[in-house]
Amino acid sequence: MKIVLIGYRATGKSTVGRLLAEKLGLEFLDLDEEIEARAGKSIAEIVAEGGWETFRKLERELLREMAQREGLVLALGGGAVMHEEEMEALSRGSFVVWLTASPETISWRLSADQKTASQRPSLTGKDVLAEIEEILEARTPLYRRFAHLTCPTEGKSPEETVSEIISALPSSS
Repeated sequence: MKIVLIGYRATGKSTVGRLLAEKLGLEFLDLDEEIEARAGKSIAEIVAEGGWETFRKLERELLREMAQREGLVLALGGGAVMHEEEMEALSRGSFVVWLTASPETISWRLSADQKTASQRPSLTGKDVLAEIEEILEARTPLYRRFAHLTCPTEGKSPEETVSEIISALPSSS
């Protein structure tokens, strides 16, 4: 079984993913953390040195690798869905869950998260809420396309979200 969590930044993919993996006895892997570990740099450093193209190349390579893996819960970075070919391969044989939240909630969560500066450099250079709305508008069709389950995270604890995902898992998993 492989469960893939997709969604915008700060929708709870890492938190929910860790809990879900623990509950199901699976390995957990956060794609952004794995990219940082392999590069030996933060995402902000990767982007500052080589631009978003360099980060996206590393992300694409790791997505291809993860398509071959089983027995894990995988939390993807918010933009991973833009790699459509790799996402197609990854979603085959995986249960893909799209975690959602409103732009306002995402903005609040980003401002409260200490990792924002090092792991979440601006994508557009715009103010946070305007950026969230713009990027969500562009990515929502991709999130929708790849998701087997859409799971709102607002007003729920991570444990409640995990329970919702587990109850939606196909019985053959």
